[in-house]
Amino acid sequence: MNTENYDKEPRYVISVAARMLDIHTHTLRYYERVGVIEPRRSQGNVRLYSDYDIALLKRVRALVDEMGVNLPGVEVILRMMQHMGEIQQALEQAQKEIKQLRGGK
Repeated sequence: MNTENYDKEPRYVISVAARMLDIHTHTLRYYERVGVIEPRRSQGNVRLYSDYDIALLKRVRALVDEMGVNLPGVEVILRMMQHMGEIQQALEQAQKEIKQLRGGK
């Protein structure tokens, strides 16, 4: 699941996000406390989750529940995936620049 294409606009309160993920709200609070996710906050300090956050949390659940990865391992995997995405974007940009330098061929 590629989380890059998901909307990052915060829209779901914690109870709705928990229902969407079929987990308890305290699990979401724990994920926040250990640094796996950082939901945005409303002016009233209410946690708000975006579609991007939901997709990321689905990936976290898959890693934990289906693959047996512990949370520190999840954090490493997520950082590596983010880094790989950044490298992919840089590579695509370099390819565009090479194409332009070659006359758009």
